[in-house]
Amino acid sequence: MLDKNTYRTDTLLAHLGNDPAANHGVVNPPVYHASTILFDSLEAYTELRKDPYVKGRSLYGIAGTPTTFAFEETVARLEGGYGAIALQSGLAAIVGAVTAFVGQGDHILVSDSVYKPTRVFCEDLLARMGVAAEFYDPRIGAGIASMMRPETKLVFMESPGSHTFEIQDVPAIAAAARAGGAVSIIDNSWATPLFLKPFALGVDISVHAATKYIVGHSDAMMGLIVTSEPYYVQVRRACALLGYSAPPDDVYLSLRGLRTLSVRLAKHQETGLLLAKWFQARPEVEQVLHPGLPEDPGHEIWRRDFTGSTGLFGVDFKPCSRAALVAMIDGFDLFGLGASWGGYESLAMPSGLSTVRSTSDSQTAGPRVRFHAGLEDPQDLIADLEAGLARMKAVDS
Repeated sequence: MLDKNTYRTDTLLAHLGNDPAANHGVVNPPVYHASTILFDSLEAYTELRKDPYVKGRSLYGIAGTPTTFAFEETVARLEGGYGAIALQSGLAAIVGAVTAFVGQGDHILVSDSVYKPTRVFCEDLLARMGVAAEFYDPRIGAGIASMMRPETKLVFMESPGSHTFEIQDVPAIAAAARAGGAVSIIDNSWATPLFLKPFALGVDISVHAATKYIVGHSDAMMGLIVTSEPYYVQVRRACALLGYSAPPDDVYLSLRGLRTLSVRLAKHQETGLLLAKWFQARPEVEQVLHPGLPEDPGHEIWRRDFTGSTGLFGVDFKPCSRAALVAMIDGFDLFGLGASWGGYESLAMPSGLSTVRSTSDSQTAGPRVRFHAGLEDPQDLIADLEAGLARMKAVDS
C-alpha cells in the first residue's frame, strides 16, 4: 500500500476523511446530529476535560462530530496546516481568528482590499473593544515593516482582494509580521487550499468563506480557520468562547462539495480566463481585473505564489449612464445578480467601492462589475454578455 504522504491532490480529495469501516461500510461520513456525547468511563471524560481542544474529540456537540472532524482534517491536510476549525460562516472564521489574538490597546494591520464585512468588524466591534485597526495598501509588500508598532498583534491579508483583485506579496508581508512579533492571517477564499498554500509562504493562519468554492453549490454556509501548530489551541479556544459551531448538515454538504473541488475549479479557471480575455477585446471596457492575465499588475507575483486562478474577476467599464448599466444587468439570462460567488452558477454584481477604501482612490470613471464564471458552457455565457452589452449601448446611443 502506498504511503498517503505520496498521494497527489486529486487522490487526497477523494479519500481523506473517509472511514467506511467506522460507518458500516458507508463511503461518506454520515450527518451526526448531537448535543450530548457519552463516554465509556469517568476516567475518559475527566481526561478530555483536562484538554478539551484535542483534535478529533468532542465533550459536547457544539465542538463537532465525526463529520466535522473528517472535514477539518481534510482541509488542513490539503492546505498544509496543522489543524482546522469549522464554523458557521466565513465571517465567523474571520472574527474567531482575529479575536483569538487581540485585546484592549492592541493594534492590527488590515489590507485595504478586504471583504467589506471584515472592514465593518474592524471599524465597529474591534473599535469598541479598544483595538485599533489600520488599513494598508495591499501592494505594500515588505514596506509594511514600517507600519509595525510594538502593540501590533496581527497582520490580516486578502489576496487577491475580492473586489479590486490586487495580489499581495504574501511571503514578504508574513515575514515582516513575524519579525515584528505579530501573527499573519490570510483570507484564502478566492484561491482555496488548492491554488495557494499559505503555510508554505510563511503565513500563520488561513481563513475561508467555505460557503464559496469549497461548498460549491450555493446551498450551505460554512467558514474555516486553518492554523499552524503553535496557534491551534488558542484559536479553537477563542471560537469556543464565542459559542461558534458549524451546523452538521452544512458540514456534510461542505465535505461533499470538497470532493469535487479540483474538477470544478479547473472549469471555473478555464471559463474565467476566457471571459476575462473576451472582455479585454471589447470597446466598452476600460480594464479587466484578473491576476491570471499577463497585463495585470499583480501577475508576476501571482505566477510565483499561486498554482491557478478561479472564476471571480472584475471589469471596469467605460463611462455610461446608470440606466445603461441597469439594462445590461437586469436583462441577463444566465448571469444572476447576487452577493456571493463560488457556486456552479454565473453571477454579475456592481461593485461600488468609494466608501470602503482608506489608502488609495478606488474611484473609476465608469462602473465596475464583479463577474463570477460558473459552470455553464462558456459560449452561452458570451452570448449572454454580448446581448447585455448591446442593451447597454442601445440605452446610451
